[in-house]
Amino acid sequence: MNEEKQQQPHSVPAGFERGTDGPKVIVVGVDGSDSSWRAAAYAAGLARRQHALLALVYVQPVLAGGAALGAPVMEMTEELADELLAEIRATSERLHTVHRVRWEFHTFRGDPYGGLVRAADELKADAVVVGASEQAGHRLVGSVAVRLVKAGRWPVTVVP
Repeated sequence: MNEEKQQQPHSVPAGFERGTDGPKVIVVGVDGSDSSWRAAAYAAGLARRQHALLALVYVQPVLAGGAALGAPVMEMTEELADELLAEIRATSERLHTVHRVRWEFHTFRGDPYGGLVRAADELKADAVVVGASEQAGHRLVGSVAVRLVKAGRWPVTVVP
C-alpha cells in the first residue's frame, strides 16, 4: 500500500509577506545605559548582515511628579536625547568604513514599553532588540523586555 500524503493548504496570517528574506527594519531601544549600548551594537550587526534599516529609539520619559515639583524634566530628557544622538553619530562615523549600516534615530515620549511599542508599530518593525534591565525592581514588576516578549507582536532579542 502506497499512501501519499496530501498537503493541506497553509493559511497565511493577514499582513504576512511570503518570500521576504530577513528583517527590513530592526528597532533597538537606547537610553544611555551600558546594556542599551550593547543591544545597539548587537542590532547594528544584525542590520548590517541582513541589509536592514536600524532604527535607534529613545523614549523620553514623562515624569508627571517631577514636572509638578517644578523640575525641568523635558529639558533633561531632550538633552539626553541630543547626547545619545551625538554619541550614535560619532560611533557611526568611526565605524562607517568598516560597517555600513543604514540607521535612523527616533525619539518618542512616554513610558519605555509604550514608546517602543508605538515605535515598532509606526516603523513597521520586523524585530525589536533591547538591553536587559539593570534595575532590581523589574524582577517584581516586569521589565520592558519581558513585556515586549509577552506582547508577542515581533521577535524580541534581549541582550545582557
